Amino acid sequence: MPRRHFHIYKSHVVHSWLRKVATLPMSWRHRHWLLAGIVLTAVALAGLIAPRGANATRDPVASDFITLNLPVPPLPADEQNTVAAGSDAEWQTVTVQSGQTVGAIFRGQGVSGNVLQSLLQDSANTNALVRIHPGEEFSFAHATDGHLTALRFDRDEKTQVTVTFDASGVHQDVAARDVERRTEVAHGVVTDSLFDAANRAGMDDAMVIKLADAFGYDIDFAQDLRPGDSFTVIYDSVWREGEKLRDGDILAAYFVNRGKRFSAIRYADGHGATMFYSADGRPLRKSFLRTPVEFTRISSRFQTARMHPILGRMRAHQGVDYAAPTGTPVHAAGDGRIVFRGWQNGYGNVVIIDHGRHYSTLYGHMSRFASERVGQHVSQGQTIGYVGMTGLATGPHLHYEFRVDGVHRNPLTVTLPKPEPLPATELARFKQQSAPMLAKLDKLDSLQLASAK
Repeated sequence: MPRRHFHIYKSHVVHSWLRKVATLPMSWRHRHWLLAGIVLTAVALAGLIAPRGANATRDPVASDFITLNLPVPPLPADEQNTVAAGSDAEWQTVTVQSGQTVGAIFRGQGVSGNVLQSLLQDSANTNALVRIHPGEEFSFAHATDGHLTALRFDRDEKTQVTVTFDASGVHQDVAARDVERRTEVAHGVVTDSLFDAANRAGMDDAMVIKLADAFGYDIDFAQDLRPGDSFTVIYDSVWREGEKLRDGDILAAYFVNRGKRFSAIRYADGHGATMFYSADGRPLRKSFLRTPVEFTRISSRFQTARMHPILGRMRAHQGVDYAAPTGTPVHAAGDGRIVFRGWQNGYGNVVIIDHGRHYSTLYGHMSRFASERVGQHVSQGQTIGYVGMTGLATGPHLHYEFRVDGVHRNPLTVTLPKPEPLPATELARFKQQSAPMLAKLDKLDSLQLASAK
């Protein structure tokens, strides 16, 4: 058979050693096949025997594990206290409710007055323990027999205080906590109210107040707001250990009111003073507030002739009456000096402020004055008195007058002096810092317009 089909084997010979074998006489090929068989048999036997030989070298005792109970060295005393006080299973958290005092909370958890007094001796704890607010938390740890082992509270957003109790006394440990600020964006369209629109956009009421304060010099949110007005806001929020603590500050915002867009950019100047500026670098804070009181409605406007509700005869009404509850704070419309504080017939309790540069303002019918006296300087927004109905008044309101060189002007329409822009060097710095924010606002506005189509 090999001879008869040798031409097939020959045609498939590739390696040189096969070629050599193929050319040898047949007797030599038998010897080769015999040698190959012996070699293969030897290799197979070695494969079977080698594992058994390897197992023979193992130590049968080494395969067994021996466990020894070794004593753990004790932790230092301060670390023992930290571990004992840090078990989350032991902590009970109490949330401050309206009207609660820290003394009442501590007594309810078995904390003696002496402990509270010792904590208050550290002046850094005073604000956290005396000026508490609803929503703040105090945590207490109790042992299995019920006695207090530790308490902890936040001294501020970045600092947590843990107090432990043992036989040696009271120990206070202060730990820093990582706080980060994250940038957030919001866009809303007014339908019913600014608060509703902002809440739908994810902003809380405190941020709505900040938004209204930023644009309050240009927009009268009590009168000028209309359905369809919109806002786009970039603001930061404060987070700690993955939990949101609160909304932070407005960084930049657009507000569209009656088709006109206003901008507000938060900027700290070279002296550290932080204010809102328009996109062109002018302070939004005007020289005068348009309305010096939070009011419910305008009960009487500026008129050259009006039937007086008490006197019953025609008389010029040279100011604007803002109806508001008795006791509502009245604010100085601008920086200036008090030149009159007292009673005037018809006006009742009156304050007059001289603002310089030909401007003065009058505030009448107040129920009482604030602490400022004649001759004292007051700042814009400072409380100078409280709404009332002294003098000739049929209900609680503020009578407000605006005068230029002694001549009465309509406070609602008078052209207020523009604030001075930033100096050239400061303006360049402002534009450099505000450019990314304005670009982001423009992009957000474009996306909102595109999605609305």
